[in-house]
Amino acid sequence: MHTVELLEESLSVVKRLGYRIRHEWLNGTGGGGCEIAGQKWFFLDLALGPGDQLEQVLETLRREPAAGRMALSIPLGEMVGLRRSA
Repeated sequence: MHTVELLEESLSVVKRLGYRIRHEWLNGTGGGGCEIAGQKWFFLDLALGPGDQLEQVLETLRREPAAGRMALSIPLGEMVGLRRSA
């Protein structure tokens, strides 16, 4: 699976977890998930390449307990660090 496909899938998962997604130019110094006034937000830094953007999303998914209950592709699940039972 290519980085851009993994990025698209991971953003879809973040959205299903209740995050509102903003695509912002943050000069490579910001981005990621946060909560503002009780609302989950994810800021995707457009100054970064797809690999670094994916890492931002992965960091948010790793902090989300509910991510372990989401249907993820095998490559994305491995990147998040979720273990699959046989």
